Amino acid sequence: MNKATIRDKIKAQRNALSANSVIDASIDISRRLWNVPALSRARRIACYFPVGHEVDCRYFISTAWEYGRTVLLPVLNGPELMFSVYDPNTTFLRNQHDIPEPNEKKTQQIKPQYIDVVLAPLVAFDATGNRVGMGGGYYDRSFRFMRNRTTWQHPKIIGVAYNLQKVPKIKACSWDIPLQIVVTEKKIYNFQR
Repeated sequence: MNKATIRDKIKAQRNALSANSVIDASIDISRRLWNVPALSRARRIACYFPVGHEVDCRYFISTAWEYGRTVLLPVLNGPELMFSVYDPNTTFLRNQHDIPEPNEKKTQQIKPQYIDVVLAPLVAFDATGNRVGMGGGYYDRSFRFMRNRTTWQHPKIIGVAYNLQKVPKIKACSWDIPLQIVVTEKKIYNFQR
């Protein structure tokens, strides 16, 4: 299957989840995330606010903020992402893709290179850590500097998904940035890189 077909199929399955299923799985995933050593040590963690039936990271965000972590949220910056510092008083605007972003776009932005861990939204993932996103390429462009590294350092990129989003195989393109870990409501998938 090509990425567009995978995207359509998995989005339909994800959108069929009940509101209660989304909440329950999101809470389970948020708890399971703290079992990932890179997250328990991280100081700067990039997250996202959900769109549609994506895993809701707000449960994780509130705990991370209480633990004194710097929580960052993505902001479109042309074809790439920058990350703005979040706190509970942050106000939001919807960008051109109808995704909520911090309103404070001009202050406290951090480049992707200075983040410890990124929780990446996704539509699908496979057994080797390849990812299908929404198709805009923002994460791949923003973290392209990681392609030239011989060893993974910062940031660690962790996919956050429901187990139903796992597919047998995704044909990766040369510009795709693979995931190092995926956390679902059922399991933590570790991909050796």
